[in-house]
Amino acid sequence: MADPAPLIETPQARAPAGGEAAWFTGAGGARLRAALFIPRAPARGSIVLSGGRTEVIEKYYEFIAECLDRGFVVLAHDWRGQGLSHRELGDPLKGHARDYRAFLDDFQALLGAYGPRLPKPWVAVGHSMGGCLTLLAMARGENRFAGAILSAPMLGLRTPFPLVLSRVLTGFSLLAGRRGDYTMGGAGAPFGGPFEGNVLTHDPVRFARSASLIAAEPKLALGAPTWGWIDFALRATAYLARPDRLSAVSVPVTIVAAEDDRLVDNTALTAAARHLPQGTLVTVPGAYHELLMETDPMRNIFLRAFDALTGRVAPAADPPRAAPPPAPAAVSDPAPAADPVVAPAPAKKRIPASRKPAAKKAPAKPAATRKPPVAAKTSPATKSAKSAPAKSAAPKKAPGGRKAPVRKPAAKPAPKTAAASKPSVTVKRYKAPAAPSASEGAAKVATVKKAVTKKPPAKKPPAKK
Repeated sequence: MADPAPLIETPQARAPAGGEAAWFTGAGGARLRAALFIPRAPARGSIVLSGGRTEVIEKYYEFIAECLDRGFVVLAHDWRGQGLSHRELGDPLKGHARDYRAFLDDFQALLGAYGPRLPKPWVAVGHSMGGCLTLLAMARGENRFAGAILSAPMLGLRTPFPLVLSRVLTGFSLLAGRRGDYTMGGAGAPFGGPFEGNVLTHDPVRFARSASLIAAEPKLALGAPTWGWIDFALRATAYLARPDRLSAVSVPVTIVAAEDDRLVDNTALTAAARHLPQGTLVTVPGAYHELLMETDPMRNIFLRAFDALTGRVAPAADPPRAAPPPAPAAVSDPAPAADPVVAPAPAKKRIPASRKPAAKKAPAKPAATRKPPVAAKTSPATKSAKSAPAKSAAPKKAPGGRKAPVRKPAAKPAPKTAAASKPSVTVKRYKAPAAPSASEGAAKVATVKKAVTKKPPAKKPPAKK
């Protein structure tokens, strides 16, 4: 850890601030390179970033900066056999591998070396081969991650031949002692080639940025795979094709697939997402294999999936502080929107007008004071007047006087409003943003309307005179 390692930069690819690279020891004493990036603000967690075949730390400067802006510590590394890490063969351009166990041992050594400097929770991010090895480590017992997001993970290969035939050809080549040879059609030129016709990205700027890094440091280059690498890939993907092995991964895992991927079999990604207990599959329409090197509209789909996962397993500390500002907006702004939802918006304006008179008559209870005189003057006429109050529930006989609406019918609802002063509160809340008691409010509006409709009958008796 004390032995510093370089970070390559070009005018197109600048290293984010707060990063330092160092060597660490992997399986078999291999010298491997890693880089740790620290955000300026207090960290909300850590991202362990694992690139794909041929990829290097520097290729992910842009994404690393985005993680730092989100408050994450980022640990990135070069797998053995690529970048500035230990190469497996004398010819450094051969993309070779011996067995996936060596990669997993290196991964454990990486986490052991940097673990004390990685604040929890940990989130794994892996692309292609890195996604395959990350999921493989988790399926074999690595349980320190709170979640993982995998970009076009190598869970199934798209080969020129049917899978069965590819297995036969690989097995025959290994028996023939060609483990370290390039596969058919392989070459010693750096992997990538010209932008035209490439199957990695639609973005020429990001493609050129990656090429600039290799031009600045040729040691970063890697060529086509060997038969040994193909054997490793077939064995690793076969291991993860078993549903019972994926069922051991209990944390949330988001798999982001590139719709037009020419290197990875998307059917394997769909199956893995289905077999993972908390698996999620997101497909980016029209995208090529390297999602984080794609054009912004495609790339942003991955970033939204990343934010969704990290927001779930490593929530930022800021959102709770930012919650109060929306509260005032919720008190004032949602009010107009709440009215249409509640539906009594048109009657809402009538409520204050009718509500206030009703409120004045009910509490003042003038009818209660006028009722004795009415009873005294009208009851002498006949006892029917006394029976009329008994039938005051039906104000048809009482219409003789304007005071007959006696509001006893209204006086009976009045106790309800008096006993439960909540009606007036709920009506006020209809004016306010929230509508928690929508059913109660509707009932109150209905009673107010009834009170309004009863007034005209009270005025009609005088018309009969």
